[in-house]
Amino acid sequence: MLSHTRKNKILELLKTYKQISTQKLEKELDVSGATIRNDLAQLEEQGLIERIHGGAVLPDKDEVDSFRNFHKRSEKNIEEKKAIGKLAKDYIKSGQTIILDASSTILYLIPYLSNCEKLTVLTNGIYTALEVKNEEDFNVILLGGIVRPKSGSVEGLIGSCMLDDISADLMITSSHGFNVNNGLTDFNFYEVELKKKMVSKSSKLIALVDHTKIGHTSAAQFAKTSDIDLLITDSGIEEDDVKKIKEAGIDIIVGK
Repeated sequence: MLSHTRKNKILELLKTYKQISTQKLEKELDVSGATIRNDLAQLEEQGLIERIHGGAVLPDKDEVDSFRNFHKRSEKNIEEKKAIGKLAKDYIKSGQTIILDASSTILYLIPYLSNCEKLTVLTNGIYTALEVKNEEDFNVILLGGIVRPKSGSVEGLIGSCMLDDISADLMITSSHGFNVNNGLTDFNFYEVELKKKMVSKSSKLIALVDHTKIGHTSAAQFAKTSDIDLLITDSGIEEDDVKKIKEAGIDIIVGK
């Protein structure tokens, strides 16, 4: 069983039982205690569980929902996201095929797309598609798959298969975390697999990452540092982080 599949199974079991022992997880998932403890440590780091003696429990429900609820995330760091979206528009050209992820940051880019003509836009974002479809000469493709409660994204193998014959000029994405060692990371293991495929089908990758996510690592990687052509962030970023990003070979633009 793959690591991300196993961690999602742990979360599903916790949702059912509210509290679960390490021994039960070992039996349910047929893995060693060391593997379970490592998984629990990573899930706790992301705020998705709380470890207790001999097992784990779910944390406060509101805290977990703050990670997963799209509308809550879209209300955070609004001015920073607006500044980032305004800068990102300059890298999108008429006639291109672009991939947009389901992040709340992307919503602040969409108003600027009206300056382009004849874009083909592929996205797994439900709200992204609803916003961008209003442009009459855009070809908007919503990738198929599973829609989960309180999520603004579509996930799963159907969307991945739809990308098989696609060659995109550009992917624009955000993430839950970024650092130069681990690249772009996110907390939704199923969506991460789809975003990996999106990255592989794009000629260029632009990351829109506000300063609160710089230096952090989430549960799973979907893009290596070497995959990123340009990172756009806001003025809250530390100078030391700017230096590290440049030294890693990534072009960076800082909004005001």
